[in-house]
Amino acid sequence: MLPTRSPLTCRWTATSYLLTVLGLSLLLLLSSAYAQEASEKSKPRIVARYSDNGIVSREGLEKLKIYQYQQANGVTVFTDKAPVSNSYQILLYDCFACRPDSTIDWNGIRLFTANYDAVITHAAHKHQLDPALIRAVIHAESAFNARAVSRTGAMGLMQLMPNTAKEMGVANAFLPEENILGGSRYLAQMLKQFNGDVALACAAYNAGPTTVVQYNGIPPYPETQAYVERVKILLKRYREQAGA
Repeated sequence: MLPTRSPLTCRWTATSYLLTVLGLSLLLLLSSAYAQEASEKSKPRIVARYSDNGIVSREGLEKLKIYQYQQANGVTVFTDKAPVSNSYQILLYDCFACRPDSTIDWNGIRLFTANYDAVITHAAHKHQLDPALIRAVIHAESAFNARAVSRTGAMGLMQLMPNTAKEMGVANAFLPEENILGGSRYLAQMLKQFNGDVALACAAYNAGPTTVVQYNGIPPYPETQAYVERVKILLKRYREQAGA
């Protein structure tokens, strides 16, 4: 005769079984999560800061994809070649003045006729500049993006390099008023140095005055030549817009 089990014993057995099943399920979940975490750690960590469909902005301006990673010795590297084994970030820099092979129609691209109007008017008056020239340079440099940063470290609307910003008395190059006043001051200095020649002043703004003096004209750099040409086009259009 088989021994009989009390209802209490049966309930205890069922509870133990259920706890065992739950424990095993939890263990499997933890094991799976650990395996996934270990797998992810073994892969390069990629932080995407761009869209594959965003290589050209809404304004039709190119973007430049840069890979940033850190070497074993702690040195941070920026390159346009994807690292093979390092964890890296993908940065997308606005590249408004660095594409000599640009296919943008600068004669038809949308203008920024009202942005920062009061600041540009003030800067133009203070530094005796044509407001249209300031607008043309800002457009060519950053497309009026106050947070723009180039791959070489130029900042803000008029893409001031850190040393230039400091020399022009700019404490925060990402503040539109400071950036425009500092950039206009530097542009006015270039115009004065090159006797009011807009092309040479813009070439100096892009490549440095020493380089312009060295070549006794616009340097034979495709980037600088393309930059000067697009500023001239934009200047003409902003002047026409102001006249209209």
